[in-house]
Order: sequence, then C-alpha cells, then structure tokens
Amino acid sequence: FSMDKEIYIYIYIYIHTHTYVGVRGKNVVVLGVEKKTVAKLQEDRTVCKICSLDDNVFMAFAGLTADARIIVNRARVECQSHRLTVEDPATVEYITRYISSIKQRYTQSNGRRPFGISSLIVGFDFDGTPHLYQTDPSGTYHAWKANAIGRSAKTVREFLEKNYKEDMESDTDTIKLAIRALLEVVQSGGKNIELAIMKRDESMKILVQEEIEEYVTAIETEKQKKP
Repeated sequence: FSMDKEIYIYIYIYIHTHTYVGVRGKNVVVLGVEKKTVAKLQEDRTVCKICSLDDNVFMAFAGLTADARIIVNRARVECQSHRLTVEDPATVEYITRYISSIKQRYTQSNGRRPFGISSLIVGFDFDGTPHLYQTDPSGTYHAWKANAIGRSAKTVREFLEKNYKEDMESDTDTIKLAIRALLEVVQSGGKNIELAIMKRDESMKILVQEEIEEYVTAIETEKQKKP
C-alpha cells in the first residue's frame, strides 16, 4: 500500500467524477446523481451509478465502476447471508460497516491498492428508521442527514447546509431539496439528473425523466414567485 496511490484515488474521486447527493427525510430517503454523458451508440441502461443492495438498502458510488462492482456483489451476498442466518434484513449501518471493513483491509495489504470508490448508502431499518451513510476509500464511514460526494461536493454540501431543515415533513420537499442541490452544479436542468427514492415500507424507485422534469419545473416556478 502506498500513500501516493491513496492520494491519486482521492483526486480521481473528487475531481474526475460526477456529483452525487443523498438526503434523508422523515419518511423517505433520496439519492440524486449527475448523469454521465454516454456515447451516441452506447446503451445508457448499462451506465448505472445507483445500485440496490437489498430490498431495504441501496447505494450510489463515485469512482471506479469496476471496483464498485466488486463491492456491490459482496454486499449483496452479505445481505442475503444475513437474511438466512438472522431471518431479518440487514440494517443500513450493518451493511455500511461491512463495506467499510472490506475497504479498510485493502489499505493494509501488500500488493493491493485501496478500492477507488466513495459511496452514499441509504435505506430503512426493519423498524422503519431512515438512514444515510457515506464511506470513503480508507474504510471510514459516517451517518449524515444530507451529504454530497464526487466533483463539486463542497459546493453542494454548502448548499445543503444552508437549506436542509430538521422539520421537513413532506416527502416532496425532501426530493426537491436533492434536485435543487444537484441543479447548483448540473447543466441542462433535469435532463442530466438521475434520481432514486425509497419511502418507508416501499421498494426503491428510480424516477423516469418526465417525473424529474415535473419537479424541476415546480422548483423553477417557486423561484420565480420569490421576491
């Protein structure tokens, strides 16, 4: 393991990737992703930065897609193993800690490099409690109310700090906050935004482009009404 490699990985994640946002509401969790521009002949469905780990947990990642595939596959197996052993779904913190442990082991192994991804992990525990966690290549993780990773993360995080409200009761307000945060750095409006939401006792839903455009239009209308 080399510090130079870790520095390179952090530079790649925070400069050369797109922007990712996570927001935790009272009854909903939201992940927003700045869409990557795909080649004209490429199938855009094969370019996905939001992955489901279990019925109650999903994640978005910034960094090397090949590294993320390994992490996602291991996490999915662990989720199913937990269900077979305990007969309950894994909590969001449990699977976050598992992912972080894998990452940390790779920072202290000869002949290996750290995983080149930072991730936002969201979901609900079986008691209905919503969670948002962020992990980085070193293997550390923290719980957040709202956070951003990737390029322009600092700008988006500052926006979230100013606009996040503890008393957000409405699911719509939580979704709008995630979109507004992305619009701070994303060009071309809702066309370049991918959004996934999960409500309590419901499965993950990736919004179609028309639904995102409706939210963007409502946000722009609210801006115009403000003095």
